[in-house]
Amino acid sequence: MCNTMGEPAAYDVAIAGGGPAGAACATLCAEAGLRTLVLEKSVFPRDKVCGDCLNPGCWPVLEQLGVAEQVLAAPHSRIVSVAFAGAAGRRVALPIDAGEIAITRRVLDAILLRRSAEAGAEICQDRTLRALSREAGGPWRIEAGDRIFAARRLVAADGRNSTVSRLLGVAPAARRDRVGLQAHVPASACQVGRAGPAGLASGIELHLLPEGYCGVAPVGDGVTNFCLVATADRLDALKAAVSARFAIAAGQDWRAIAPLERAPVGPLLDGVVYIGDAARVVEPFTGEGIYYALHSARLAAAHIVSGSLDQYPAAHAALYRRRLWINRLARWAVTHPRAGAILLDAMSAHPASLRYLVQRVTRGQPAAIATA
Repeated sequence: MCNTMGEPAAYDVAIAGGGPAGAACATLCAEAGLRTLVLEKSVFPRDKVCGDCLNPGCWPVLEQLGVAEQVLAAPHSRIVSVAFAGAAGRRVALPIDAGEIAITRRVLDAILLRRSAEAGAEICQDRTLRALSREAGGPWRIEAGDRIFAARRLVAADGRNSTVSRLLGVAPAARRDRVGLQAHVPASACQVGRAGPAGLASGIELHLLPEGYCGVAPVGDGVTNFCLVATADRLDALKAAVSARFAIAAGQDWRAIAPLERAPVGPLLDGVVYIGDAARVVEPFTGEGIYYALHSARLAAAHIVSGSLDQYPAAHAALYRRRLWINRLARWAVTHPRAGAILLDAMSAHPASLRYLVQRVTRGQPAAIATA
């Protein structure tokens, strides 16, 4: 619980943001004996715009945090296949045997933040950052909500629209080319089998439509996650096309997020440690956001605890190296759906290339390809 009385409390580590990156970093720092604070502007549980897919590469970190069993016990869906659908109607389906699941961020993030509190971190929710300052060599002075805190280390885990980077004047310009929409739709309010596997019980679908991109994933309890990405001028057309294709009931509420892309910050800048989307935003089409959030949090915590933060930038760069080309390819396919459909046709004619691509993203062992 967040203490609201007395003089400014002093911490070893203050973390802005209680999502997967912030909660994971807090757990690991608190377990190492550091007095750790998490400042979160929302009140959990809360919904979050996301594809809701957990990359198999997340499991080692979830196990280290001690939450793997809790995650599997919560409502979720095991993902055993992925289907790509091009704008021209081409469809390629690929089985996956790699331990990927889909789970809502409302459920996952609450589990992770609760774990950080159990580890000894102090959690302050409903606390929006108002100001940050630091004298040379001194602790950070953090104004959040109606409180003032002091911390030796400051970690920015507050997402692509990081308040930390904005307050410190280092936020990069946003690329306002696309907008994302998301909705959790119950089975009674849509027809997910119309354009894909009947019931979509255990597979995800990635549609490259003329209007933009649509990702579809079951998240458990009979609920389907729909994620849309398009330029602002095509967003309404994309929403209408997807609603018609999947018979989504009229009046469905959609959550929005923008920008979808931003130049990287940090990961260590002017003494601030940046993790997750606050450090570098990846293309949402690949579904790797939580993977990078958890792994960058683990790296940052390890370097904070060992006092070797000067080595964190190199370790952070190595985390992304050899995988960013996938994000560039995905962004190109999403922003050019017709050209993306041609690429999909070409890759389906050479199954090994598509198998390799999915394997690099999921870090699993895909099985044979079926085309239709």
